[in-house]
Amino acid sequence: MTIGIMEVTLVGARGLKDTEFFGGIDPYVLIQYRGQERKSSIARGQGSNPAWNEKFTFRAEYPGGDDQYKLILKIMDHDTFSSDDYLGQSTIYLKELLELGVENGKAEIHRQKYSIVASDQTFSGEIQVGITFTPKEDANAEEEFGGWKESDY
Repeated sequence: MTIGIMEVTLVGARGLKDTEFFGGIDPYVLIQYRGQERKSSIARGQGSNPAWNEKFTFRAEYPGGDDQYKLILKIMDHDTFSSDDYLGQSTIYLKELLELGVENGKAEIHRQKYSIVASDQTFSGEIQVGITFTPKEDANAEEEFGGWKESDY
């Protein structure tokens, strides 16, 4: 098993659906990968076309136990006086990226746009994301030290 660092660059979004009656939306993104979750800043006043330009890191393993190599981006609208609204989500499958990273020492998906799908399965805008995976040294490799071993005596 190889363990590494996956870096997600959240660039921005376009065409988000405005769910507010008064004022605009204040979007943010929940980024989820295999039980890990990161939250972007709230793009206050940026409405349907927010820009974040933020980086997030995740611990990634390949091969993993359950074969679920997907990054989920949940786009939310921050509300001050009520619960936040769900605007939609995008799922990015990462198995090939992780395979290439293990083979080549690093792999990258250049910044590109992914469709955002609302809860009623309709198109709800697009989000731009870039991803890199850099494996660390083999996690199973034993460290070797020269000299004699310390005993319990």
